[in-house]
Parts: sequence; structure tokens; C-alpha cells
Amino acid sequence: MERKYKQYFETNKETWNKKVNIHAKSEFYDVASFLEGTTSLNAYELEELGDVKGKSLLHLQCHFGQDTLSWSRLGAKCTGIDLSGEGIKEAIKLNNELGLDTTFIESNLYDVPEKVVGEFDIVFTSYGVVGWLPDLKTWGEIIASKLKKGGVFYMIEFHPIVWMFDFLQTPPKLTYPYLNSGVIYEEYKGTYTNSDADILSKEYGWNHGLGEVITSLTNAGLQIEFLHEFEKSPYNSFPEMDATDDGMFVLKNEQRMIPLLYSIRATKK
Repeated sequence: MERKYKQYFETNKETWNKKVNIHAKSEFYDVASFLEGTTSLNAYELEELGDVKGKSLLHLQCHFGQDTLSWSRLGAKCTGIDLSGEGIKEAIKLNNELGLDTTFIESNLYDVPEKVVGEFDIVFTSYGVVGWLPDLKTWGEIIASKLKKGGVFYMIEFHPIVWMFDFLQTPPKLTYPYLNSGVIYEEYKGTYTNSDADILSKEYGWNHGLGEVITSLTNAGLQIEFLHEFEKSPYNSFPEMDATDDGMFVLKNEQRMIPLLYSIRATKK
């Protein structure tokens, strides 16, 4: 990856290393229940990806591995990668406590071709991932290179319209352009699991529209099976969300008119 991004990645890595310990102890991730058997996966990805038993699965940007381990519990042979060394340490710890055989590798997304060996039946990524990546063209190429012929790529992600808002303001203010090629810097106290945590989050990110995401995948040789958009999120991850009867969350007032999530399933030709 180009030298110009090095500072951004180093800053993000430092922030995520600080977040891991806070997240692992949070109600949001509820590690105690997870260790007792609760899955960290949501209905969207479970239904849309389907049966993974006996399949090899590469999880990109896995944080501290709960989703990776949840797929392992469902019978997949999983490898998870993440930028954060602290996240990978926590993932390995959980894997050992659960007696699973999941592999975890500390790696920047763009270093996957050098650090991850082989091809996989499934490449998976979810919830707050592409916004950390400056170059989706290379992202798509890496995904394709790590899939076996006929393999499946599945992602579920926060909708790019959501990232047009500044959620550090109340109510959220429409601040950022949908088509934004420049880097966005944010600095704030706390983290999404604990807003009062004693941590200063410093983060560099990039907005990517649906057209850019789709084109990056198709140009890399993947065939799109579907693009779905959802108004509800399984996570109460934005300020002042409303709970719905089915256990999901929606934004308040006029923000409710925008989609919160999208999912893509694609296959390697």
C-alpha cells in the first residue's frame, strides 16, 4: 500500500489497540455470554450466507474474533485477520478458551496476499469495515485472489448514506458528501461501546458509495448475486436510536428515512 497511507494506518492501529480491552469488557460484546454459547452473528448474515459447515472461510477485519469464532462453531474452518495486534491476541485467547482451531493473523487488509496462504470457499467481512480502507480497487482484487473458483464473498456493512452524518453532534448533522474521495479525520472521547471510556479515539476514514463498492468487486471478476438494503440495524450504535418490536434499531425522526445497512453476496467466476 502506498506510503502516503502509512500515517493513517498507524494512527488507526494505535486507536484500535486501545479499544480492544474496553470492547472485550463491554456489554456490547458480552464476552461472558459468548463463551457460554451465544453467537455474535446476526440474522442477516446467518440467513444470507447460509450453511458454512465444512467450508474454509477468511474473515477480513475481524476485530477480536467473535464472528470468526461463531462461524467456526457452525462448522467452518476459519482464518481471521485484523490490523490490531491486541485484537488478534484477544481472539487467540478466546479461541483457546473455547477449544476451537481458528487461525488468527495480525495483518493490514492490504498485506493479506503476503500474510495469508491459500484460497478459501468464503471470504466474509461485516459492519464498519470499508470505511477504514482508502483503496477499494485493491480490496476487490485481494478478495478475488483469496477465493476459490466458485467461492462466495459476503459482506454486510453500514450504508454509505449513514456516514454522510456527523453523529458527534445532536441531532446528527448532514456534514459529509456521499461522493468523497478525501480522507476524513475524527477525534473524540470514548468508543462506540463505552462513550465515557478513558480513551481518545483518533481515526482516519474514507467514504465509499455503493457504486464504488460494486464496481471494485465486479472489476476483480466477481459476479454479484444480490445487493440488499435495510432500514433496521441489529446494533444500537448511533445516538438516540429507537428499538423496534423485532429487536432491531432505527434512527430517530427524519434520519429514519435513510437505510442503515446493505449486504452483498458475490461469486468468483
